[in-house]
Amino acid sequence: MPLIGLCVKREKICYSYAVSKRGNPQTEMILIAGPYRSGTNDDPELMAKNVRIMEEFALPIFRAGHIPVVGEWLALPLVQLAGSRAVGDEAFNEIFHPIAVRLLEKCDAVLRVGGGSAGADEMVRVGRELGLKIYLHVEEISGCEVRD
Repeated sequence: MPLIGLCVKREKICYSYAVSKRGNPQTEMILIAGPYRSGTNDDPELMAKNVRIMEEFALPIFRAGHIPVVGEWLALPLVQLAGSRAVGDEAFNEIFHPIAVRLLEKCDAVLRVGGGSAGADEMVRVGRELGLKIYLHVEEISGCEVRD
């Protein structure tokens, strides 16, 4: 696999990544599903913390050659654009879980993380219905290792 390097001096961003001309057939798009509102009493700081916890799983998944996705990355900007004024209002409910279900239709797997969450459990249920792989531990994913 050729290694491609990129350096953007103006923003001081430098990285390199492997690129395959045909793609890797073992690459999976994996939805990371965990609590968002659960246990937060809709406190924005606690919900943001829950997103960060889900995001912590994204890097080892990426480094293993897969495509990690956190549904909140897509849902939250759209919820804001739709005019949501509060978590759980009509605009929020129109988008938040439905976009994750649509996203699952494009995914290969679900990684269920964190504690109790009706929404995350629903993503696992839908993933099973769609025949997706369901992972309960990041180490179950091909090539993944957790780095401390």
